[in-house]
Amino acid sequence: MVAPTSDDAAAAMRGIEPVLQPSGWALLNALPPYEEKEALRVSTRLREAGHSPELVSAVLTQSRLRARAAEKFGEFASTMLFTPHGLEQATRLPVAALHAERFQRAGVASVADLGCGIGGDSMAMAALGLDVQAVDRDPVTVAVATVNLRPFPNASARLGRAEGHDPRDTEGIWLDPARRAPARDGSRRLHDPEEYEPPLSAVLDLARRLGRDGAAGPLGAKLGPGIDRDALPDDVEVQWLSFHGQVLEATAWCGPLAREGIASSAVLIGRDGAHRLDRGADSAGDPAVGPLADHLYEPDGAVIRAGLIGELAARIDGRTLDPTIAYLTSERRVTTPFAKGYAVRDVMPFGLKRLTSYLREHRLGVLEIKKRGTAVEPDELRRKLRPRRFGEERATLILTRIDGEQSVVVASPHAAPPGEEPDRP
Repeated sequence: MVAPTSDDAAAAMRGIEPVLQPSGWALLNALPPYEEKEALRVSTRLREAGHSPELVSAVLTQSRLRARAAEKFGEFASTMLFTPHGLEQATRLPVAALHAERFQRAGVASVADLGCGIGGDSMAMAALGLDVQAVDRDPVTVAVATVNLRPFPNASARLGRAEGHDPRDTEGIWLDPARRAPARDGSRRLHDPEEYEPPLSAVLDLARRLGRDGAAGPLGAKLGPGIDRDALPDDVEVQWLSFHGQVLEATAWCGPLAREGIASSAVLIGRDGAHRLDRGADSAGDPAVGPLADHLYEPDGAVIRAGLIGELAARIDGRTLDPTIAYLTSERRVTTPFAKGYAVRDVMPFGLKRLTSYLREHRLGVLEIKKRGTAVEPDELRRKLRPRRFGEERATLILTRIDGEQSVVVASPHAAPPGEEPDRP
């Protein structure tokens, strides 16, 4: 979430207010599906029909946002309201469903969604039958969330702040602290959890006040994916979540929402569903370091952030090339959702002249370039190599450090399992 300024809030209210009126709402829902090339024609037609410029602008903005929101909310987007910032920061519906399931499995019947935004998490919790109090400090956001929660009689939205919430009001709490601060050119991401609003210390205090006899209560909090696991108590489970390869969040689960003995975990959502990898008291530890083998594996970012390289290495009989670099290598070809695999074709010390000659000899002109543990920038290297002149053959160049030496691994991605489309470079 981002903390809105007063100017932002005033502008957002002016933009949303026309569609909160019955006539504006009816006009919005009567529009055809949004198409950018048709927007000017639709705008002209609506003005000629006597609608005010403010209303026309408002309904077309919402129509455009609904089209963008389909990626996150699917068919639900066509009946929702949005603000641009709210949509950008909203939890995707499949991710919100995982959040909601935590509370349901723990037997929590009512939840306060503090910092609810446009209501994505509240919708998911209400859909599972939980009673939901959605709370936000921004009046425009509360108005939007109220509209989005209208299909759920067990959910409501109101104005308020997380700091003023009474833990006795609900059995559980879901909290999304503001992790961005206003900046001259938009907003800046906050990396220190004590700069969150509310700060992490206040979130943990709220969990303790929610519980009994000194134990934390059922509280979940969305944190920035860069959070350090050591910043949270040992009895809190921290879960990093990756959506189709992009690490979106880290979530702190407290009290009965945390699984006993699990310090950190990674959840990966992909084309074939959700997969989880856990680190507990019997952690596999750091993997061994060894030479490059026939296959190289690039762990998902959530696995790396959760400190689960050892667990993944144990699954694939793998080892690292360097103790500080998160690439794994193995003699085995393994299909795993937790890493992208490559068949190693060749390896050489890094050198522009040597690499250019190699590409020319093997007619490698379509390149995916990856790096870890090196200062070489892929885009800059691509400009220097100009690979398209060499041919149409494909390869992946992996720039990394092997035995302390800057090296290039020439590789080919493992073929995708049947029924799954391969990722494109």
